[in-house]
Amino acid sequence: MRNRITIALDAMGGDYGPVVCVPAALELSQKTPQLELILVGDQPTLQPMLGSASRVRVKHASQVVTMDESPVLALRTKKDSSMRVALDLVRAGEADACVSAGNTGALMATARFVLKTLPGIDRPAIVSAIPAIGGHTHMLDLGANAEATPEQLFQFAVMGSIVAHDVHELDDPRIGLLNIGEEDIKGTDTVRQAGELLSNSRLNYVGFVEGNDIFSGRVDVVVTDGFTGNIALKTMEGATRMVGKAIAEEFSRDPLSRARGLLARPVMRALKRRLDPRTHNGASMVGLNGIVIKSHGGADEVAFGNAVRTAVLEVEKGIPHQIGQLIERHFSQRQAV
Repeated sequence: MRNRITIALDAMGGDYGPVVCVPAALELSQKTPQLELILVGDQPTLQPMLGSASRVRVKHASQVVTMDESPVLALRTKKDSSMRVALDLVRAGEADACVSAGNTGALMATARFVLKTLPGIDRPAIVSAIPAIGGHTHMLDLGANAEATPEQLFQFAVMGSIVAHDVHELDDPRIGLLNIGEEDIKGTDTVRQAGELLSNSRLNYVGFVEGNDIFSGRVDVVVTDGFTGNIALKTMEGATRMVGKAIAEEFSRDPLSRARGLLARPVMRALKRRLDPRTHNGASMVGLNGIVIKSHGGADEVAFGNAVRTAVLEVEKGIPHQIGQLIERHFSQRQAV
């Protein structure tokens, strides 16, 4: 870890705001001596919650972006919101990254306005790790862009590859393009053209993949547009809850089932830990000229802490710089051809 890493936390964002953010910050500061945290929000609310913490300080912000607020309205009228001030700290170089559990649309719109995109990147994307056989799969875009051009899908692949390689230490990540079939003739013109771009690149592109391959362990990065990606993500979350509830019902059906449930408890606990969404909390808004991590709005202290740890890893690895370099090499190769 670097000598010091400073993370700005949107302390008022999300479903729980300071109730989750402050305890998570205090625990992280105790465990990580090199970490300095800036809680951005209402100072009269936050300061009394800090006690004698030495490496956690407050930056006052007078406004809050609500979870159901229009991104455009938030951008125009909430210039002193905890979200905006936290991003301003990153732009000014006072913080190395921003973490927020707030309104996703507002966070993306504000981050794009404040930090701008990296050269060669048309639009930022949201990437997160999803549990899969043998580990996890990185998927993007998960909701930032309802539509994407072939070139933008290629850019998503570049950014996903950097995150998988640098943050999660996967050598030469395998990249798949989400489609309705693996054959070259399948899918829309946009997807097929993106496939051609990826085939002609130096990325480790394995071809089209289908929805079941997200979990198969066959690929490390799955690329799609934000409309499809967000629907897929919410479907996964719903399916996980349904399966969990069904298992609980079966183990409580009768005395014999309850006895079997007791015998299976160690296995079920291990499975719960493996699939615990809190472990994978912290989606990266990649493509920005700065590091922004989106925590789930309903995250608890454990989940929010993991989002901050994701920010720390991205700072250590210099993710924006790595993405910029790879995109620049891509353009240089295309010009040479």
